Amino acid sequence: MTPEEAALEVRRLAEQLMAADRKDLLLKAIGVPMLEALRIEAAKGKLSRLVITADYRFVLEDYHMEVELQPVHKAVYLLFLAHPEGLEFKRLADYREELRGYYMQTAKLLDKEKIEEGVNHLTDPLDNAINEKCSRIKKVFLDLMDEYRASYYIISSHTQKHIAGRIWYERLKVITLPRDLVRVENL
Repeated sequence: MTPEEAALEVRRLAEQLMAADRKDLLLKAIGVPMLEALRIEAAKGKLSRLVITADYRFVLEDYHMEVELQPVHKAVYLLFLAHPEGLEFKRLADYREELRGYYMQTAKLLDKEKIEEGVNHLTDPLDNAINEKCSRIKKVFLDLMDEYRASYYIISSHTQKHIAGRIWYERLKVITLPRDLVRVENL
């Protein structure tokens, strides 16, 4: 069977399950990881490349729009872009130096003490600053595009289940934008 024939067969079977109102079986057959991969493939045609210019402007190249963010938001965004595997908010202190570096680059005119104070707030697990910054980033992207496309650009939740003698969960925050759509110019 050729790939084209297999695709026609999958479509025929999927339509049968949909007609029988058995989306549950269709989802079980496809599986969530494959569904997410298909979702990314479907969105690729609608997603814009994100260009981060040498002067730290964030530009959605294909939409001809600039993402207007404050330096602190840019620093947070750059940190999460640099970690496609995701980061846990409660462990941001482990990335304090990296975050400080991004913040110093994006806020060249800001006093170093203010930058240090901002980094301390962002990396303190008892402070809500990181949630506030992520909410602001989300709002900026939602103001520029629909929720479906914005979901790839924002910092969102992803939970990983681990089993190593016991079960534990890693509550990661990630930017799901495929990294081949991100271009960083001469930083």
